[in-house]
Amino acid sequence: MSARLRVILEEEIRKLSLPSGIPQTLEELKDIVQETFAIEKDFSLQFQDQDGQFFTLLETDEIKDKDTIKVVLAEPVITVTFQDSSKDQGVLDSFDSSCTELLEDVGSCSTASSDTTILSSPGSTSSLRSVPWPAQFVIPTFSFDTELILQAANEANRKDGTLLCNPAVKSNILDKLAESIFVYTAYPSSAQREQVAEALVMKHPCLRDPVSFNGLYSWHNSLKYKLGNFRAKVKHLGIPELNVNCLKRKSAADKTPSKKLKSKKSEVNYLPPHPQGETDTSLEKERVELLYEYKKRDNNSVINEKMAKTFSLRRKDVIQKPLVIDLNARWPALFEFSQIEEEFRRITLKPLQSTFFGKLDEYTPKLLRLYRKKGGAVGKKLDETLEIMNEDNSIESRRESVIRGLILYLGEKTEELIKDYRVCDDDDAAAIQEAITSFVLNIFVVSKTRDGGLKKQAGIVIEGAKVFQKIFLELEDVNKKCPPKSTISRAKFVGHSLGTRGYPNPCRTLAQP
Repeated sequence: MSARLRVILEEEIRKLSLPSGIPQTLEELKDIVQETFAIEKDFSLQFQDQDGQFFTLLETDEIKDKDTIKVVLAEPVITVTFQDSSKDQGVLDSFDSSCTELLEDVGSCSTASSDTTILSSPGSTSSLRSVPWPAQFVIPTFSFDTELILQAANEANRKDGTLLCNPAVKSNILDKLAESIFVYTAYPSSAQREQVAEALVMKHPCLRDPVSFNGLYSWHNSLKYKLGNFRAKVKHLGIPELNVNCLKRKSAADKTPSKKLKSKKSEVNYLPPHPQGETDTSLEKERVELLYEYKKRDNNSVINEKMAKTFSLRRKDVIQKPLVIDLNARWPALFEFSQIEEEFRRITLKPLQSTFFGKLDEYTPKLLRLYRKKGGAVGKKLDETLEIMNEDNSIESRRESVIRGLILYLGEKTEELIKDYRVCDDDDAAAIQEAITSFVLNIFVVSKTRDGGLKKQAGIVIEGAKVFQKIFLELEDVNKKCPPKSTISRAKFVGHSLGTRGYPNPCRTLAQP
C-alpha cells in the first residue's frame, strides 16, 4: 500500500511518495529521504505527534500515511588551526567573522551554567553534579526568535488575555527545558515537572493552558514525554543512570520497562559516570589498593582520596543491593563514620551531621511544647521519656529525648529500633552479642559502669552484622540510672532541608515553622 509523507527540510517543505508504503526499518527510510532530496550531510529524522511536537524517530512504526517528518542535519565539526604569526599573519587577520560568532556562542553556552556540572569536562576529572534541585526553578533563555515571539505574546496577554498557540515555539521551549532539567536530574518527579511548568507559566503568562484549571496540565504532560525522548536521545552517550535501565542490562526478574532504578529524595549523584580516563578495571585496581591502605594507621588523607575517586564504582555496587556483609568486605572504609559523612555529601551535596543536628535543634522547642501538651497514654510515655532530659540537661540528652519522643508522638511503638542494654558482667556481654545476630535493622546502646560513672556506647546492626560501632561519643553521667528494660524506638524525621515531599502528613506538619 502506497504512502505519502510531508518532509520538512532546512529551507523548504516537500512531499515524499512511497509507492511500496512506509519502509520497515529506519535505515531504509533514511536512504530513501537522502536519495530523493540529495542530502549529502549526516542527518536524523524527527516525527510530529498529534500535539504538534517533534520527537526523534526511532522506529518507522511511529509514523503512518500523511504524517510529517523533519530532517535534522548533524552539527558540523569546526576545526580551527592556528599558524605561526611570523609566517602567515594574514591567516588570523582574515579569520571569518561568522566562525568567531559561533565560537562566542559556544563559549557563552558553556559559561552560562559554569556552576553546574553534569558530566566530566575536558579539563576536570570530576563527573559529579554540583548543585541540587533548586527551590525555585529558573526558566532558561530560549532561542532569539522564540524570545521575541514570547515578548510580543506576553504583551498581548496583558492587554486582552490572548494565549499563545504556536507548535514551533512550544517545541523549542520543551527542548530547552529538557536540557535544563537534565542538569539536575535525569528522572524528575511529577512534583518537579509541575514546579517547572508553574515557573514557565509564571514567567510567560501567554503560555497558560486554556483547558486545565491551573493552566499547567498540558505543559506538565508534554514535559513528561519530552524528557523521555531526551533520555532516549542521549542514552548512547554512556550515561550510567540511563544505561542501567536498558532492558538488555537488567536481570531476568527486572526486565520490565516500568521497573526503573531512579534517584531517591535529595539524591543528586545517584549513579554518576566514572571520572575522565577511568574504567571499571582501573577503578577496581584502586579499590584493591584501598583495602591495603585501610589497614594502615593514620592514613585518612589517602583513604579520602581513593574513596572519592572510586565513588562511581561503589555506587554501581550499592544499586545492586548486595548483602551488607558483602558490601562491608568490598568497601570496609565506607563503614567508618567519617566516610559515611563524606559519602552522604557526595550523594546529596549536604553535610550529614550538621544538617541533621541543625534541623533537630531548630525544631526542638516546638517539639517539646507539643510533647507536653499531649495527653492520654502517649502523653504519659512522653513524660517518662522527657525525664532523661530533666535528669541531664546536656545537648546529647536533649537530642535523645526529642528523637525518642518524636516516635511516640507519631503513634509508633517504642520497641522496634533502638535497643538499650546494660552490661554488668561477661555473661551479659555474651548475651548481647548473641542477640545482635538476630537484628535486621537496629541501633543498640550499651551502658556500662566504669570509674564511678556510666559509659554509653552505641552502634548499628544491619542484617545481623555490626556495621557501625563507636559512632557516638561516650557519655558520662554519675547520677544517671539505666532504663529498667530494653527499649526500642524509631526515628524517621531527619531534617526539613532535605525536603518534606513524600513524608507522612504528621512529619510535614511538624516541619512547618
